[in-house]
Amino acid sequence: MTTDLLQWLGFASGALGAALLAWPSRVSGWGFVAYLFSNACWFGFGILTSAHALVAMQCVFTATSSVGIWRWLVAPRRQRQLVAA
Repeated sequence: MTTDLLQWLGFASGALGAALLAWPSRVSGWGFVAYLFSNACWFGFGILTSAHALVAMQCVFTATSSVGIWRWLVAPRRQRQLVAA
């Protein structure tokens, strides 16, 4: 995968994630999944271009994206399953 493609995929998925979170709806939590994909793209770009600070920042953003996925998508589903059981 070229660095140009990684940059554009990172941009597009990051913009999608921001839009999903900014627009309050039932699918807002999927913005964190888009962010996670964006993090992976920017991480790859940082590795390929030796942008070490970008790689470090994406490690932090990956952690926050993972927390968002847990809180918005995983935990509510688990709670509904526990209540239904």
